[in-house]
Amino acid sequence: MKHSLSYTYILLVLSMMLWGGTWVAGRVLAQSVHPMTAAVLRFGLASLILLFMCWRADGRLPRLKRDQILPVTFLGATGVFAYSHFFFTGLQSIPAGRAALIVACTPVCIAAISALFYGEKFGPLRVAGAILSLVGVSIVIADGDPIALLAGGVSRGDFMILGCVASWTAYTLGGRSVMKRLPPLTSVAWSSFTGTLMLLPFALFQGLAEDLVRLRPVDWGCVVFLGFLATALAYYWYYRAINVIGASRAGIFINMVPAFAVITGFLLLDEPIHLSLAVGGCMILSGVYLTNRS
Repeated sequence: MKHSLSYTYILLVLSMMLWGGTWVAGRVLAQSVHPMTAAVLRFGLASLILLFMCWRADGRLPRLKRDQILPVTFLGATGVFAYSHFFFTGLQSIPAGRAALIVACTPVCIAAISALFYGEKFGPLRVAGAILSLVGVSIVIADGDPIALLAGGVSRGDFMILGCVASWTAYTLGGRSVMKRLPPLTSVAWSSFTGTLMLLPFALFQGLAEDLVRLRPVDWGCVVFLGFLATALAYYWYYRAINVIGASRAGIFINMVPAFAVITGFLLLDEPIHLSLAVGGCMILSGVYLTNRS
């Protein structure tokens, strides 16, 4: 049992490292090709692998009932189509570590909206955590001077990454009802596939064929990392861990993602770690912890 738990925790940490690395790989890829091309390559590869994993698990491709098609399409539209657009567009202009820290406030947004629309408890401690996290985000965005936000100090890249927060919040809340009726792996596989279908016409219009010709070996490496390792494999490990230790305990590990992103960005892309980034990041993660305490 101890060996099984240790193995589970190792897989969880590896998953968080891979997810932290998506910000660096996405930053590299976003400098070479259009955001829609990058998104199609990532989720096209991930969809093939996820559907293959479903087939291996059940002996056939998973099927959707008629009333499940629209909810799964909503997940594809929010968690794949919209998120990918904001993710790769934002990473064209802002550092990977900075982007990851902004997205780290997503659990706070999910908790706040859950309290508003689903009646979840949102006591003083959670309110304090939400405020602390949002102040931390403002410090990261404004490079240590939140007053600058009032003077138009938010860049387009920052707005794009805030779009990631909005789209992933919608995806998570939408996934609550879907995953009551579908296994998580099936939900992720079909939402990834439907999202890829939505991305494809935009990618073709934006020059997918031309982008494919000029992809460098390092770009293809980023595609394989994003599609296979960080999406298909990391999701599989994460849901496997949920089956062993539960969603709440596994979810706590997600707080490690921005830390891995900042460290990886520093080591591989020479992105500086300013004092405002460190202070704001600590405030964000502390706020997330307070907001999601049992």
